[in-house]
Amino acid sequence: MNIEIKNSKKPIEYVKAIRFLERRIAKIRKNEAKELIWILEHPGIYTAGTNYKKNEIIDKSINLHLSNRGGKITYHGPGQLICYFVLDLNKRNKDIRKLINIIENTITKTLKEYKIESFSDRKNIGIWIKHNKKIKKIAAIGIRVKSWIAYHGFSINIDVDLRKYKKIIPCGINDKKLTNLYSIKKQNYEGLGKKITKNFLNNLKI
Repeated sequence: MNIEIKNSKKPIEYVKAIRFLERRIAKIRKNEAKELIWILEHPGIYTAGTNYKKNEIIDKSINLHLSNRGGKITYHGPGQLICYFVLDLNKRNKDIRKLINIIENTITKTLKEYKIESFSDRKNIGIWIKHNKKIKKIAAIGIRVKSWIAYHGFSINIDVDLRKYKKIIPCGINDKKLTNLYSIKKQNYEGLGKKITKNFLNNLKI
């Protein structure tokens, strides 16, 4: 499969990352570049997708970056794994639903390797965990499609500062909270990016 794999060790500014993805889209349309899977982390930033509402901002003093991805408001920051991609759906039957299923399966399968059970929810996109009898969100998904090329991606909370989410209604969901992997199970998650990449590639082949 002709997909470039990037793994950034240092945090990448959100705007720089999105510009990189959009340049890659233009090159793919001209058959000048490979598709992409990119594992990284962002410095702290609040971003709002195309479906957000102003009443989802609790702390009006936050700096909010408007994004062209789908979805609502979320927070990205240290301790959160980001998996961005640029994938040509023209080669994949223009099937957005299948891509979302692949992403969901990639996350749940990877977390299972860490002995953590998780699941998707058709009503509330993302990946969820039931912990101490409460359902909490562990991973968010946000995608945009341009000329049948899908980009943006998903995030998984490892040990991100959960207090940051109190300033917003994350993903527009008010009745369920977020969590991170360390709150569920304290173990070494350093290899998470490699496992996500491997499972994502394997699922894309199906």
